[in-house]
Amino acid sequence: MAHHFSLALRKKFDNTYMYNIRFKFEQQGLEPITLENVKAGDSILEIALENNIEIHHNCGMVCACSTCHIYLEKGDEFVPEISDKEEDFIDRARNPKINSRLGCQCVL
Repeated sequence: MAHHFSLALRKKFDNTYMYNIRFKFEQQGLEPITLENVKAGDSILEIALENNIEIHHNCGMVCACSTCHIYLEKGDEFVPEISDKEEDFIDRARNPKINSRLGCQCVL
């Protein structure tokens, strides 16, 4: 079951950039969660896990499976372009879409 994400970048008063990340879940009964003031440098998967949001990640975050499959609904300009390797694994994911990504590869 994939999660849906939206990313937004905002500039703080001290000229640092922080992200707001909105997590939406396909699982019934789970309400969306918004994390504010997230610093760059970590992947969406790492940020989720640090905030007790469970996303499966069987390969240890090295782009060797598709278990951290997500749908990036908004904010793709804030993460690296999809690589050929990532695209190959997304093709193996359950219900891939045009906005499918691997959470381990979406580093802010």
